[in-house]
Amino acid sequence: MIEVTKKERESTQSLIKRFTRKIRQSGVLYVARSKRFKSRPQSKLQKKQDALKKAKKTKYFEYLQKLGKIK
Repeated sequence: MIEVTKKERESTQSLIKRFTRKIRQSGVLYVARSKRFKSRPQSKLQKKQDALKKAKKTKYFEYLQKLGKIK
């Protein structure tokens, strides 16, 4: 936990600047954000299904191109 105490004759803006600088240097915010948006790895079955969907979609897209419906 990071603590910052106000020094004598220090303005609140400089106190906030010092606090944010300490947070950046410690890397706490970086770790918290990386944990927040971390996603689980996909299973083999899900990867296979996604690959099949993509292949089906590209095949359909090529079919429409041959018909001349898509440029």
